[in-house]
Amino acid sequence: MGNDTSRSKRAEPLMVNSVAKAFKVLNVFDKGHGSLTLSQIAQLTGMDVSTAQRFTHTLTQLGYLRKDPLTRQFELAIKTLDLAYHYTRGSRLVDRAMPVLQHLSKETEEAVSLTILDGTEIVFVCRYLSRQSLNTDVITGSRLPAYCTSPGRAILSRLPEAAVRDILDRSELRQRTPSTPDTIEEVLARLDEARSKGYAHAFEEIYHGDASVGAPILGPDGGVIAAVSIAVPLARLSREEVLETFPKLVIAAARGISFS
Repeated sequence: MGNDTSRSKRAEPLMVNSVAKAFKVLNVFDKGHGSLTLSQIAQLTGMDVSTAQRFTHTLTQLGYLRKDPLTRQFELAIKTLDLAYHYTRGSRLVDRAMPVLQHLSKETEEAVSLTILDGTEIVFVCRYLSRQSLNTDVITGSRLPAYCTSPGRAILSRLPEAAVRDILDRSELRQRTPSTPDTIEEVLARLDEARSKGYAHAFEEIYHGDASVGAPILGPDGGVIAAVSIAVPLARLSREEVLETFPKLVIAAARGISFS
């Protein structure tokens, strides 16, 4: 244990552990843990209660946590949204994508998204919802596995083979629905198809009744940096209609956003 700690410190000499612990506290709050007691925060972060108390007090004083005076439970404060706001307002990608996404949303009246790859997952950076879309709880900030989503596979299809293999090796490949690919060979075959066609599609691979089509967005150096996608309910459109209508639209949108 001591040797592992020493190696960790040598490997990350600039790491400020107190900052890492502060973010660890913030990250325990999610859909299932909207409000937490001090002891729950300590348990979820692996800290002792005294350490957790110091971090929750500091974060409360800074405005990132709120403590209910009656229940004495903590929850994220509105100030945490400042981080997302500064990201979106300072992102060249988001600034470039917004008018294209707005146009695509008005033209199709379907759910339109901008996503980026983070580890083995895609993150929805911008999302325009549709009145007709499924209630899948996918909003800005949501994360989904890259390997079984159309924007995720659109991004993976433009990455080097070694990077793709590494991501798939670290992914939890399992069948979320009967249509979800659960082997590396299946995913690679779908990536080959996406690479040849210039877009990826996914039918009911995470949510029943959901279809999506995504295309890769390229950066100034020609490398993939994001994806644009459209999600539609299969209750209104057949698979044939989805593939006939939306690929050309997402490809055009991706080219409009791309830097190269």
